[in-house]
Amino acid sequence: MIKVFAFKLYDNPKKKKALLQQILIAAEIYNHCIALHKKYYQLTGQYLSQAQLKKHITKLKRRPQYAHWKKLGSQAIQDIVERIDRAYKLFFKATKKKSKGLSRRVSPPNFKKSRKYKSFTLKQAGYELLGENKIRIGDKVYTYWNSREIQGKIKTVTVKRDALGDIHLYIACEVPETSQNRIMTGKSAGCDFGLKTFLTLSDGTTEQSPLFYNKGLKKLRTASKDLSSKAKGSNNRERARRDVARKHKKVVNQRKDYLFKTAQKLTKEYDNLFFEDLSLQGMQKLWGRKVSDLSQGEFLKTVQYYGKQNGSKVNLIDRFYPSSKTCHNCQYVKEGLALADRTWQCPDCKMVHDRDLNAAINIKNVGASTFGLGDVRPTQLAISA
Repeated sequence: MIKVFAFKLYDNPKKKKALLQQILIAAEIYNHCIALHKKYYQLTGQYLSQAQLKKHITKLKRRPQYAHWKKLGSQAIQDIVERIDRAYKLFFKATKKKSKGLSRRVSPPNFKKSRKYKSFTLKQAGYELLGENKIRIGDKVYTYWNSREIQGKIKTVTVKRDALGDIHLYIACEVPETSQNRIMTGKSAGCDFGLKTFLTLSDGTTEQSPLFYNKGLKKLRTASKDLSSKAKGSNNRERARRDVARKHKKVVNQRKDYLFKTAQKLTKEYDNLFFEDLSLQGMQKLWGRKVSDLSQGEFLKTVQYYGKQNGSKVNLIDRFYPSSKTCHNCQYVKEGLALADRTWQCPDCKMVHDRDLNAAINIKNVGASTFGLGDVRPTQLAISA
């Protein structure tokens, strides 16, 4: 099991400058590799392998023109080559599937602007943890905020800058999977995502999303308007850009904190959780910014992660199951149910349903039946007629 530990470096301008320079070198090497791939394909019609590219870059570093590439660790350069190779393989695989009508379009890796290139990754060499809160990268020692203890065997160390110019360390470690001595609650729940209510559970519990982006939109618009009025290349424009980035970062941190706390609460309270495997990309095309603000896809990943940690099972049911249209009491399917219909009455058994609660109960029943988790008799939680 891979676990990532994130730390922020102390703000030392001189030392930070050395890392920022290495990120710029990584961007230069990345774009050089992309150019070589494109040129090689134009000339030969063939794919440039990892081994060929690594060998070529090693030769280039001996030339005076590319001598500054030596400031970036060889492991980081290898990771850049391997990352591009994986992206091309994914592109070719998707292209084959697309020709058979089985996959969506995937673009090949392309050039990146240096200012948008964010990170480089070191694997077995190029760094050394010195104890407490210090790490050596290259020939310099950096201090980071030691907010938690690093566990397991270190696999990679990624140095990444954010939009504010702060440097963060992401240390990926291999930790053994331990069996959880969980006190079973005997509770299971179906969970239905919504646009007005973030989450509705089959026992009637609801989780309201604060919609942090929507709440901060006025300040974001003001800051963006202020940025657009500043002259390009001026110090005032840079200060305004950082102000916009700071406000976006606050929204991201607020949302992440909410998702993490909600996921932890659910996985500690319920032994089994069932969700629909929704097409979030399709939802985003329909409802745009609100779906991004809810971050339901990110929440699913988070609840699956904490499910493993807390010993709770998280299962997904088929996205095409009509959970909202099906009466959980008699299984009648009401065709033509519109999204605006928040409640509806079953023509067969005359029971009145809250749309989201009915969907959550159906998700629980279908999930429990699919995964063979005990008694799945219909739950009587609908609004009676």
